[in-house]
Amino acid sequence: MAQPQTTAAGQVRRLAMTGVLVNLGLAIAKLLAGIVGHSYALIADAIESIADILGSAVIWGGLHIGARPADENHPYGHGKAESLAALIVAVLVLTAGIGIGVKAVDQLLDPQRPPAPWTLLVLLAVVGVKTTLFFLARTAARNAGSSAGHVDAWHHWSDALTSAAAFVGILVSWLGGPGYERADPIAAIFASVIIVINGLLLFRHPIRDLMDEEPADIVRKARELAQVVEGVDHVQKVGARTSGTRHWIDMHVWVDPEMNVTRAHTLAHRVKDAVKAGLPSVADVLVHVEPSPQRR
Repeated sequence: MAQPQTTAAGQVRRLAMTGVLVNLGLAIAKLLAGIVGHSYALIADAIESIADILGSAVIWGGLHIGARPADENHPYGHGKAESLAALIVAVLVLTAGIGIGVKAVDQLLDPQRPPAPWTLLVLLAVVGVKTTLFFLARTAARNAGSSAGHVDAWHHWSDALTSAAAFVGILVSWLGGPGYERADPIAAIFASVIIVINGLLLFRHPIRDLMDEEPADIVRKARELAQVVEGVDHVQKVGARTSGTRHWIDMHVWVDPEMNVTRAHTLAHRVKDAVKAGLPSVADVLVHVEPSPQRR
């Protein structure tokens, strides 16, 4: 039977690949509709989807590499590949947002004819698809504890917001009549601001992982699990690091100073087993046994 953590990580990878295929179809549809329908907001949205394609492909690659087991050269596994992939995607999103904004300003200064009204239907479909992908990807990322999955999910949400902004811009330019042509590039500028802000926010998860920020909830739970193991007088300290969807824990426990090496070794294994049983995301636990000063 597949372990829950493995199953959740597999779901994140499948959704990332689904995102690549969906974004490819949406990018083509939006680009053609934007060109034929004379909407720069829609063309800008298509450019963002192209960035999505690259981003989802990078995420999928990072998840695929991150799923490899530990080896001689990577004793803590390959999970950091997920964080690196997430960081690359954040850069792609930020770059796309800036590029869209620059071009939208050019369009604002030199307005063209208003977009065709049928482009609104394209955008409604895009918003529905991307919102659905966001909720599916976010749930899978939460279950797996994947930073790359979180980035991929919020990338979908960013695309849904930019498509909604394009929808509003086209609707205003169409209903407003002459003089409202600038609503379309204004919507593209608004979309670029959303993309840039989202790109900056996407840096949070991978930076935390790459800088080995301690997962406080994992540390707290590991301490609680170790403390109740019979023979442990006190859990002196606990440290944890994150690699992809897995965690590695180091802890110091106080035990009876009169305990022989064999019993101390057995106790250390019991602590390790208790922590791993209570926290499925934990790959390994290193337990350092110390004589308890409370019994001296």
